[in-house]
Amino acid sequence: MKPKSRTNSFPPLHVAGKTAIVTGAGSGLGRSIALALAEAGADVALTELPSRIENAKVVARSIESVGRRALALKLDVTSIKSIQRMVETVVERFSKVDILVNNAGINIPRNALDVSEEDWDRVLDVNLKGVFFCAQAVGREMVKRKSGKIINIASQNGVVGYFQRAAYCSSKAGVVNLTRVLAIEWAPHRVNVNAVGPTFVLTPLTEKMFASRSFSREIRRRIPLGRLGKPEDVAGAVVFLASPAADLITGHTLLVDGGWTAI
Repeated sequence: MKPKSRTNSFPPLHVAGKTAIVTGAGSGLGRSIALALAEAGADVALTELPSRIENAKVVARSIESVGRRALALKLDVTSIKSIQRMVETVVERFSKVDILVNNAGINIPRNALDVSEEDWDRVLDVNLKGVFFCAQAVGREMVKRKSGKIINIASQNGVVGYFQRAAYCSSKAGVVNLTRVLAIEWAPHRVNVNAVGPTFVLTPLTEKMFASRSFSREIRRRIPLGRLGKPEDVAGAVVFLASPAADLITGHTLLVDGGWTAI
């Protein structure tokens, strides 16, 4: 007697029909994340600082070229009013928000003895305050709908330290633990909150940093896989966490670090 054939139904690794917001989407990681989500089937709202909005518009046109809807919006993540306006506009335009990627962030490298109050406040305001209030504004919409995925871009430096990054490491460690808190609070509403922690990634903004051969060698030496991260490495992790394949994952920080933190 022939055994009955089985049809396995695995959760898909795509986000077809979803609407995503990606902050800081004009270049680097944000650009790649936005494009990857569009390739995976999502319509995407891309935010950028007013001075960089033209960059986001270029990315939006690329997304529209693959048949998805896109919207470029000005956003200052340190302003709650700006965040609220952005979310209202996205809901008005797309009727819902299924995915939020909190990508906007900055770093001001300084020796700890030289960090000013202005440096500290700027990094923490963008990297931690901005993440929280974007998540809060979008979370309210998701909690009402009983559905959503929030992915915060943290860093491997949220779990390990590195020189000249007292403010940056502190902000990203805050993102890691904030992710856990939001995951716990919003799990009953079927809102998943996770983070991605990249290693050092080569982008247009970090090219100058890696122009130093000694610094570049030092970073590569610390990464067991022997290379810097690429924006596409991070984008793949985001698409996974945003997809139904990650429905049982929440409160987790996925380290895309080439093995740095395994040592």
